[in-house]
Amino acid sequence: MTYDIHDLTDVAHALADAARDAILPHFRATDLKDDNKRADGYDPVTIADRAAEKAMRAVLAQRRPRDAILGEEFGAQEGTSGLTWVLDPIDGTRGFVAGAPTWGVLIAVGPDSGPVLGLIDQPYIGERFLGVGGKATLIGPHETTSISTRPPRSLQEAVLFTTFPEVGTTAERAAFEAVGAQVKLVRYGMDCYAYALIAAGQADLVIEAGLNSYDIQAPIALIEAAGGIVTDWDGGPVHNGGRALAAANAEIHAAALAILRDVA
Repeated sequence: MTYDIHDLTDVAHALADAARDAILPHFRATDLKDDNKRADGYDPVTIADRAAEKAMRAVLAQRRPRDAILGEEFGAQEGTSGLTWVLDPIDGTRGFVAGAPTWGVLIAVGPDSGPVLGLIDQPYIGERFLGVGGKATLIGPHETTSISTRPPRSLQEAVLFTTFPEVGTTAERAAFEAVGAQVKLVRYGMDCYAYALIAAGQADLVIEAGLNSYDIQAPIALIEAAGGIVTDWDGGPVHNGGRALAAANAEIHAAALAILRDVA
């Protein structure tokens, strides 16, 4: 398959810009309301989620009408080009509702085999992380600079993130905790921003379970472009969702993977 990576990059930025414009008027608004998508828990969606995805779909309708779309809020739209844009308008809506600037807009594009471009945008603090063509870049309010993952280190020196303390099932939580018992620092609740920190060389591992493709495709492309590795807990592809292990380098990935396999 052939595609113009420069055009895809330009469109990804246009999508992120449109999402920023749609979301920011609602962040920390005193009258923000949320709907719960789950009967047995709390999984919020807001007007900002829906408005951002609609705005991004409108850009794609104009700029890339032959491409397919998979979005969290409005599902799948078929295409004919062989490329699919995978969109999560607000990854971390719980954080958004709580007023914490750890949520982000996730944008990825690629064929069925996986993403060739990934973008994580945090509109409120103005940081945009882009991974494409083997290069990762941070575009932010302080600087625009190339970024890369950390060099190898032992688990005992590592920083590990996950979003929810329970991680997933009881067995999945036990596997995460077995890795967590070996590392220097465990942090929770950062949603997609944790993956951006791996790409930026600030953290070593993210371990999560129960992901959808729109949760993980942008982080995959970003982290791989920065020099890291993202797989499932068996070491295989994870772009269709499931249990994800994101690592700064192959060495620390192997160390964490061995524990996950043994316990899970």
